[in-house]
Amino acid sequence: MIKVHLARMMGERKLNITDVARATNLNRNTVTLLYRETARRVDFETLEALCQFFECEVGDLVEYIEEQ
Repeated sequence: MIKVHLARMMGERKLNITDVARATNLNRNTVTLLYRETARRVDFETLEALCQFFECEVGDLVEYIEEQ
């Protein structure tokens, strides 16, 4: 399972979906899907934009968790 930490990262910075979408130039729906962890795929450009905005590594944003 892939865990997306976008909601936590946004919460720590008191940002909403619109703030992130505008700042990263990403589609609001793309940010919403990642925030809710319902995205089925993610483009490298999306990951790059989010990592630049949050000044983080990809591993800070997404994490692989082995299912039991």
